[in-house]
Amino acid sequence: MRRALWILALLAAAVTACRLLLPDRYVVNAPVLNTLLGGHEPPSEAERQRLRAPEGFSIQFFAEDLPNARFLRLTPAGDLLVSRPRAGEVTLLRPDADGDGRSDGRELLLAGLNRPHGLELHEGWLYVAETDAVGRIRFDPRTRRTRGEFERVLTGLPGGGNHWSRTVRFGPDGWLYLSVGSSCNVCEEADARRASLLRLRPDGSDVQIYATGLRNAVGFDWRPGTSELYATDNGRDLLGDDFPPCELNRVVEGGFYGWPYANGDRVPDPDLGDGRADLIRRSLPPVHDFRAHTAPLGIVFLRHAPEPEYRGAALVALHGSWNRTRKDGYEVVSLHWRDDGSIEEREFLSGFELDEDVIGRPVDVVEDERGRIYVSDDYAGAIYRIVRSDAAGMPARPAPRAAAAPGPPPDPRAVARGLELYQAHACATCHDPLRAAPGVVASPLTDLARRYDRAGLAALLRTPPSPMPVAALDDAQRDDLARYLLQAF
Repeated sequence: MRRALWILALLAAAVTACRLLLPDRYVVNAPVLNTLLGGHEPPSEAERQRLRAPEGFSIQFFAEDLPNARFLRLTPAGDLLVSRPRAGEVTLLRPDADGDGRSDGRELLLAGLNRPHGLELHEGWLYVAETDAVGRIRFDPRTRRTRGEFERVLTGLPGGGNHWSRTVRFGPDGWLYLSVGSSCNVCEEADARRASLLRLRPDGSDVQIYATGLRNAVGFDWRPGTSELYATDNGRDLLGDDFPPCELNRVVEGGFYGWPYANGDRVPDPDLGDGRADLIRRSLPPVHDFRAHTAPLGIVFLRHAPEPEYRGAALVALHGSWNRTRKDGYEVVSLHWRDDGSIEEREFLSGFELDEDVIGRPVDVVEDERGRIYVSDDYAGAIYRIVRSDAAGMPARPAPRAAAAPGPPPDPRAVARGLELYQAHACATCHDPLRAAPGVVASPLTDLARRYDRAGLAALLRTPPSPMPVAALDDAQRDDLARYLLQAF
């Protein structure tokens, strides 16, 4: 399946339930087949030549075959932890000890989790943010081993909806901070914890709402040498190509950042802004605007860069647009604070999108103590490492993986049930060029069995990549739909 598979069905429901009118310039323009299916072959050698970093840096292909690689955390031993929400797993990548630019191996650290996303290490614990809980387990970085059971210190978080991912970071004050995105594009939430940043004690107690009005603040970090907390935020959709901007916010305790009543610099929302002038006036505007729909996710302040121009700068992963007439984002940018407090945005890692062709979608960025930078890509299922140019360049691409062995013959009854689900959710409106809605670039489904097995497709339906919402299907229905898709396409 693909991430636009449910978009039109969702929008139709939104129009009915929320009485929203789609703007004239609304468009579905997500990356092609593999993105909406949640994966893409690793970039070929020719495609890799498109990737560009600033002068003085080289790009290395650190790891691949990590479908849906999302958030990262480095351990004191130099290993890289990677969350993979769709698989319900956390993977450990060993460092590059032999100097070939690639991870020297991997191992499964945790499995069976409910869409794990954010990762954090604190006082001998590995914390993991699931979509509806925060859990932790004892972890020894030296032995690369966990100990004891995974315990959930916070449960009952609101799950589902448009923005299911959760991110955790420990602040300099010793509190655990947790972002919870909105359930919708624009609405008034029933649960005050949505569209907010929470904080809690390490044991899960004393949960507080720290800041509100943050539609989907996936990434956040503290600026070195200060107590300033900065968070990325994804602006709402359905207001055209170039509005509203995505945001970088300086987050303060008790701050309200506008959503859903205002967008950008206190611009009233056309759907929910009427009658909210006082609240909008008290809202805090962003400190920096990203281009509309570029989807900023992970952010890290550089603490070990030798170059003065990068020391203290922030890197932000722009995941890329899905609803512009021309794609935008799909890169990592650097943010530089000027003496007057203004922020300059520069290109840092680019080439993932060229002339509407997408080969990667950056998600998170981390820096190790030697100043090397790691970037996750949930589209290609890869981790890139950016190093100073005196280090080795990218190694040759490894041999392609062998095709998976054929599975058992399809169950006709399950396939029939899957067809009913496909029709009930109007999936063809995104995948059949003859039935596509106006403004939608249809993406035909082909050769699914070449890349995905039944479990993989069912897992995608359970944990879809943005903007594909989580469909109201149980495990059996997801399995039936996956069976039909593999049979039909």
